[in-house]
Amino acid sequence: KVSESVKEKAWKTYESLSAADGALACNKKKKETWGVCIFIVAIDRDEVTFTFTELLKSINISVCTFFQFLKEVDVNMDTVSTKVDSTVSRLKKKYDVLFALYHKFERTCGLIYLEQPSSEISAELSSVLVLKNYWITFLLAKGKVLQVEDDLVISFQLLLCVLDYFIKLSPPAMLKEPYKSSVSAVTVNGSARTPRRSQNKSSRTAKQLDTDTKIIEILCKEHDCNLDEVKNVYFTSFVPFLNSAGIVASNGLPEVEVILKQYDELYLKNKDIDARLFLNHDETLQPDVVACSQLERTPLKNNPDEEINIILPQTPVRAAMNNIQQLIMILNSATDKPSDTLIMYFNNCTVNPTDGILKRVESFDHIFKKKFAEAVGQGWAEIGSQRYKLGVRLYYRVMESMLKSEEERLSVQNFSKLLNDNIFHTSLLACAVEVVMATYGRNASQSDSTSAGTDLSFPWILNVFDLKAFDLYKVIESFIKAEPSLTREMIKHLEHCEHRIMESLAWQSGSPLFDLIKQSKEREGQTDQPEPASTLNMPLQHNHTAADLYLSPVKSPKKKASGPPLSATSTPDVQPAVIPQTQKPQKSTSLSLFYKKVYLLAYRRLHTLFLHLLSEHPDLEPLIWTLFQHTLQNEYELMRDRHLDQIMMCSMYGICKVKNVDLRFKIIVSAYKELCNTNQETFKRVLIREEQYDSIIVFYNLVFMQKLKTNILQYASSRPPTLSPIPHIPRSPYQFSNSPRRVPAGNNIYISPLKSPYKFSDGFQSPTKMTPRSRILVSIGESFGTSEKFQKINQMLCNSECQLKRSAEAGAAAPKPLKRLRFDIEGQDEADGSKHLPQESKFQQKLAEMTSTRTRMQKQKLNDGNDTSASEEK
Repeated sequence: KVSESVKEKAWKTYESLSAADGALACNKKKKETWGVCIFIVAIDRDEVTFTFTELLKSINISVCTFFQFLKEVDVNMDTVSTKVDSTVSRLKKKYDVLFALYHKFERTCGLIYLEQPSSEISAELSSVLVLKNYWITFLLAKGKVLQVEDDLVISFQLLLCVLDYFIKLSPPAMLKEPYKSSVSAVTVNGSARTPRRSQNKSSRTAKQLDTDTKIIEILCKEHDCNLDEVKNVYFTSFVPFLNSAGIVASNGLPEVEVILKQYDELYLKNKDIDARLFLNHDETLQPDVVACSQLERTPLKNNPDEEINIILPQTPVRAAMNNIQQLIMILNSATDKPSDTLIMYFNNCTVNPTDGILKRVESFDHIFKKKFAEAVGQGWAEIGSQRYKLGVRLYYRVMESMLKSEEERLSVQNFSKLLNDNIFHTSLLACAVEVVMATYGRNASQSDSTSAGTDLSFPWILNVFDLKAFDLYKVIESFIKAEPSLTREMIKHLEHCEHRIMESLAWQSGSPLFDLIKQSKEREGQTDQPEPASTLNMPLQHNHTAADLYLSPVKSPKKKASGPPLSATSTPDVQPAVIPQTQKPQKSTSLSLFYKKVYLLAYRRLHTLFLHLLSEHPDLEPLIWTLFQHTLQNEYELMRDRHLDQIMMCSMYGICKVKNVDLRFKIIVSAYKELCNTNQETFKRVLIREEQYDSIIVFYNLVFMQKLKTNILQYASSRPPTLSPIPHIPRSPYQFSNSPRRVPAGNNIYISPLKSPYKFSDGFQSPTKMTPRSRILVSIGESFGTSEKFQKINQMLCNSECQLKRSAEAGAAAPKPLKRLRFDIEGQDEADGSKHLPQESKFQQKLAEMTSTRTRMQKQKLNDGNDTSASEEK
């Protein structure tokens, strides 16, 4: 099937790989290498005359193995183009979604249908209702109505619609409960259902079956899906698909031959993965065993006699549904309109912003709905509108929280300047909607961060809201601090967005960042810097909020301003302030903080790459960092339409070159590919000059080295440049500890982070799903469980009764004022000096300490009477 031109070019690629340094042991993998070469050339030349599955079958290799092998083949930066990378990324995301959905589909069908239905069901009917009919109908619907095929949540909602449709057409004798009762009830209630053997099959049309929503309600409850959203998908997308595809026979069931033929046409047109092969558990679609073996498990118990309870990781679909449920639960109490508190803030403004805010929200509703439909498919406009409305709720909720914090911080209530700032509101709204979109857009592959996005992923939102990345950056940190209910995944996502902005998006042409840097340079006649190197080793501690960043403060000539700080004495960063000529404005707060964060991110990236490549030359790191930091500070134009990591790799190569350390770009790139959150386009497609792109080597030779040659050569001289201080690395304000953290001097007391639950249908998460059942585990908010645990606890209490009395008496002798409970801070306050017998268990000791503390509190309450609360406040 391959053309002669593709064959010829593929052979040249094959020969170059065979001759490459350390090339893949081509003798052992000739067939696989040849197949990969054909794939690469066919994609580059737009001459794909075969499907991806056909290629996999020809070289007898699985999807996962093929992707891994292609990565190994890419030994030179020009072997695999960014076009091929993009195609592979799309294929991988589609495979991840299909793999996750098929396994969910298989398990779900096992819960719906009996394995061996009663004999009254005809063999013909049983064969029609096999998984094959369901799955291929779903694949056809997905391919016909979804433009974004790697959207896990929308695809799953569509799958539920297919299941609902077929269950309604199934004889009750084939079904398990509660589906059997629900289908039987339809007949009892006199619905359109008629016996399958009846002559009235034609009366059982799809339209009549649509009126009953009992089944879809059960499915949504079982899978924690939003019922309104799934019903919306059913009526706006699935039913029109059935009507237009012409696949439904007189009995309401799709005809197998018709759907097979239509799917075959779709598959051959897309030339990608034949997802029908999932039904056969085909080896080409099986995951890589090594990659899938890294399961998250709870620690094994110390006592071998105790039951081992391993909590397996959640499936991608379950994790996605849980995240969505958490978000919806957070926003259930929020409203679609400004709250009374917000209205009060609006009314306190010199210029009331209410009308502008409401009009802006309404205007973006139409824009978002339109853009969402363009990306996903015209039938999905209402789904887009529903998601936008969730974003609006979050927007108002976070805005109120921000204003309360600002009022506390500044003791003012008039936020006229901030609340009438269009960019602030657009950024805040965009950030809220992005949180919703990311929650729904969770990718099926949790391990591969480079393919975590879909077409709706960040920075798609910037285009929708016509927003500059630098403006959105200014709201992210305050947004996270203002919404304590954000899940760990969402905080990590927003941090990732912030990094994307700092590393490249904020440096695009047209960004307000360049105007700010220019103003900063001009202010002091080129001597002023965006952020001096001298501040790098100072901790990144700041109290700046979004208000400070959108409205940089300006010094007032008078001690007292004529109005509140945020309404009269603040001006936007980019707009020149009207101030006396003798007075100079303060440095831009947003620019200063931005540079500090960029330096921090840059050094972290550099340090990680340095450890991979140059750990044997520790003296080189401060030199590379000095060149890197100097470039960002003084040659910032090199960052225009480029990426932070491009400057980092060039700095590393330049210093190694001048210091005669053998480190080739190929080696740097190979190590860089292994880092998290990297993209091959970063080193394969670098801007050289206007509209011209090439590899990072060409960029180094023609641009970077030409600009910084004099500076680089100084590092070889006897008087090298002054070294830049290493940035102070704080703990990220957004990070959470993955493993239990020990409380200092806490006698085996550990704090574990909250884990995502498996089920949300009963309200908030159940702690039993989050923690290992080791020893006697007390989980706050949940009963102990079995009676045996109570007996064990009673026994321990009886054994330590005397000790408890001693502890209580010791504590009563000299009660201490208790402003808060303490966990043995600096080894003090250990049951107020009471001694423990060597044979006592840790549990008994800790119980004694806790009882002592409780006794002292009760004593103190009796002594202090009603003054307890007052003394605690003091």
